[in-house]
Amino acid sequence: MSDEFRKNLLGPEPTLLPAESDVYQHLALGQEALDLVAKHPTSSLLWAILAEEAWAEGRTIESYAYARVGYHRGLDSLRRNGWRGVGPIPWEHEPNRGFLRALYALGRASAAIGEAEEPERIEKFLNDSDPTAKAAIEG
Repeated sequence: MSDEFRKNLLGPEPTLLPAESDVYQHLALGQEALDLVAKHPTSSLLWAILAEEAWAEGRTIESYAYARVGYHRGLDSLRRNGWRGVGPIPWEHEPNRGFLRALYALGRASAAIGEAEEPERIEKFLNDSDPTAKAAIEG
């Protein structure tokens, strides 16, 4: 665990989502997220990939919709794994990346469609989750 997440001994423990081994395996074999999402509809990673693909193709509204689903699926998973609405969701823990990517994609798409408050709220949520996530996503 990085020093960033060890600093606050009084704060909540980082939330570490379980690995989606079946999803990773199928993606590694070259299967498309669109083909996998019906079998794995709770996977934030798959929804984030769909949001990123739609964004890259200029389909902003579809990107927003995919990101929104990935975000909500991720919130459900975080809550099932002990998250209580605050605390670190570290990027360095690979299974957290699907949620963080969906969160980022939602912020980007919501800004593109002219939402006023949502992009700022999401930027804060992403930074509070892991201050390194945005730079890692933007590469």
